[in-house]
Amino acid sequence: MISTTPTARRHKYPFLAGLGSLAVLALLPAVPAEAAPGADASPQGVRSVSPRVVTAAERRTAAYLDASQSRPERLNAFFRALPKGGDLHNHLSGAASTEYLIKLAMDRGLCIDATMTAVAPPCGTGTRPAADARTDADFRQQIIRAWSMQDFPADESGHDHFFDTFGKFGLATWDRGKLLANVANSVVKQNQFYLETMVTPASDSAKKLADEVGYDADLAVFHRRLLAGGQLDRVVNEAVKEADDGDADFRATAHCDTASPDPGCRLPVRWISQVSRGSSPARVFTQMAVGMRLAERDPRFVAVNLVQPEDWDSSLSNYSLQMRMLKYLRGQYPGAHLTLHAGELAPGLVKPEDLTFHIREAVLVAGAERIGHGVDLVHEDDWRQLARTMARRGVAVEVPFSSNKQILGISGDDHPFNAYRRYGVPVVLSTDDPGVSRIDVTHEYQYAARTYGLGYTELKDLARASLEYAFRDGRSLWATGSAPSGYRPVPACLGSRPGDRPSTRCARFLADSPKAATQWRQESAFAAFERAHGGRG
Repeated sequence: MISTTPTARRHKYPFLAGLGSLAVLALLPAVPAEAAPGADASPQGVRSVSPRVVTAAERRTAAYLDASQSRPERLNAFFRALPKGGDLHNHLSGAASTEYLIKLAMDRGLCIDATMTAVAPPCGTGTRPAADARTDADFRQQIIRAWSMQDFPADESGHDHFFDTFGKFGLATWDRGKLLANVANSVVKQNQFYLETMVTPASDSAKKLADEVGYDADLAVFHRRLLAGGQLDRVVNEAVKEADDGDADFRATAHCDTASPDPGCRLPVRWISQVSRGSSPARVFTQMAVGMRLAERDPRFVAVNLVQPEDWDSSLSNYSLQMRMLKYLRGQYPGAHLTLHAGELAPGLVKPEDLTFHIREAVLVAGAERIGHGVDLVHEDDWRQLARTMARRGVAVEVPFSSNKQILGISGDDHPFNAYRRYGVPVVLSTDDPGVSRIDVTHEYQYAARTYGLGYTELKDLARASLEYAFRDGRSLWATGSAPSGYRPVPACLGSRPGDRPSTRCARFLADSPKAATQWRQESAFAAFERAHGGRG
């Protein structure tokens, strides 16, 4: 999540803040007593699926995991080595490590003011050089705490502090390629195979165009005015050049064209254009149009998303309008994907009525293919039917547990993770802003296993889902409809074993589909992982 001014607010309706857990417990369908541990009952109206077939190698690995529960070092090593698919909900500036942001601030000669905000040089009264953090350990820790959630009191709302960090380190995040080098290396280190990360393309030019053209409530008319004279295309051209420059900077920073490239050089990365939902309608629509036009023109860009706090007054008052904007633009740019922050809300943060429709409109009006956060599910009107619709359409939910806890105070039984799973909604684990949260995706998988009692096959299928629902080009490795019951390979690869040389037919299929090739790479990693962790506990 990305935030700039205005400052995000604390719980506005504190008398409602304790209702999350009670609502979830009251509204969830019961799990029959005879259900297997970790299994989900099929609520009424949800199509049941065949039991997942478990291989001998998976059973041995599951036994290894079970035997490691009382041995923390072995358990941690298991989760570090576990293949974890891709990260689909990741903000580039919030994903870079705080220490690396401090280094970038030093390299740019930035100054730090009394609020621990990076400001441009020269360093005047009340500021000091960021470079002082090299030798002053206390100063360095002050910056880290201001730019992240490190040492933030667990019993306080982190909402404001979390969002405020982006304004504090903002000037240190201008070098997109350098940020990507840091983040890509981290993703590979976490045994992930793909990254979709959010940036704001040609931000200043998009805002300028919106202000010059002026808003028109007739969206078709406004769109035509943006296009007139090639104005919108000039902004898109600038965004393409930004990406070109960022790529060159990334390759130089990560040593990609040398004999010793960084691990991140081999990571497939795609960009998602983020739109500042708190801006004026003219600016929001223009950023949406830039992002969608860019996704159809440049294969490095795949989708559009809305960012900034969903509970800001402007975000709330314009939410339905923004969903209608996206519905219109999706008709104009059918090749652009759409994933949306929706339902990143909790009781006490907004009025009760504001909890009832955000996910619904994102799915049913805007046509979102994935939902980010989706925390307020059980407060939505007719939420069960909404969950069934999401399951039927294959609308995945991107779940970043740590930021949900830090921003909304939602975790454990208060979180709708199990509600989504019960209704067959695809779930993918993600990090959101791991640099700010001071976590990594290994932490998220381990948290999920510990909190919700997930076994090895469930963890494996979460990793598979993160590639299955990625906006990656090409066909899936998995046969249509097979994901809920065990991920059956497409006929072309049915007889091939990951980790071994694929058949000629399968090799051709993989060569023609980047998505399937990435999935095959993960399956090969799983084969090696299961061999290494298939011994007796």
